[in-house]
Amino acid sequence: MKTFGIILKRNTKLFFKDKGLFFTSLITPLILLVLYATFLSNVYRDSLQMSFPQGVTIPDNLLEGCVAGQLMSSLLAVSCVTVSFCSNMLMVQDKISGARKDFLITPVKRHTLAVGYYLSTTISTLIICVVALTATLIYVSAVGWYLSFTDVLLLLLDVFILVAFGTALSSVINFFLSSQGQISAVGSIVSSCYGFVCGAYMPLSTFSEGLRNTVMFLPGTYGTSLIRNHALSGVFAEMESHLPEQAITAIKDSIDCNIYFFGEKVEMGTAYLVVCVSVALLIGVYILLNLLSAKKDK
Repeated sequence: MKTFGIILKRNTKLFFKDKGLFFTSLITPLILLVLYATFLSNVYRDSLQMSFPQGVTIPDNLLEGCVAGQLMSSLLAVSCVTVSFCSNMLMVQDKISGARKDFLITPVKRHTLAVGYYLSTTISTLIICVVALTATLIYVSAVGWYLSFTDVLLLLLDVFILVAFGTALSSVINFFLSSQGQISAVGSIVSSCYGFVCGAYMPLSTFSEGLRNTVMFLPGTYGTSLIRNHALSGVFAEMESHLPEQAITAIKDSIDCNIYFFGEKVEMGTAYLVVCVSVALLIGVYILLNLLSAKKDK
């Protein structure tokens, strides 16, 4: 346990000691918030207004609160995974520098080293994503606040679960990487593509039926829906006094608060189950890869 604590402390300190990597990971969600608020907000606003029944309007602050909730959920859904890949680069950098081989010469066990990488990445990513969550909450409060204390706690839970998922996914993928070029390539692919395939940038309702059914096999889709539901729970409760239930349901469908697996609505409990099981499976694969690697070396 003492050895594990030393490994965990060492990995976490190295991440925060690398000022370039740390500030890049920290600033990226904040930059995305500015970009989302500047460019995506108009798209979300126009899309929402088109969803309203003809002749029906809602107060501007309620509309802005809905847009802000979408922006917040999109940012957090993407950041929890993409920042995990950035934070988990140490695992590959230790291969490049030879530090991993040095560790394996010592009595440090492979599973201790593997778990140390996973937990240190989780801690680092969680800190950054909580900062991002705080920034988005400040933005929402300035635009239109409809969140309850319970909603904020559920958002924290969603962030934690998605960070665990992102760290597990990055651990499995980064296990196969062994050069700086591969790190950059994977980071670029994940940063540019993940937001689209998880429904953060574009609602799944805008996809073709085939593509929509395909991305429903991806756990990130369910994570995005969870965050979106909790970010907009208060907004929809307030909308009930302005819009009929059918209109609210149509809006939820259009922005992926309601998601459907081959036509069947996915309940929030099921979405949590999918993400949590995916985390457990990915961690299992990560452990198995380390065990197989140990046997191969022997």
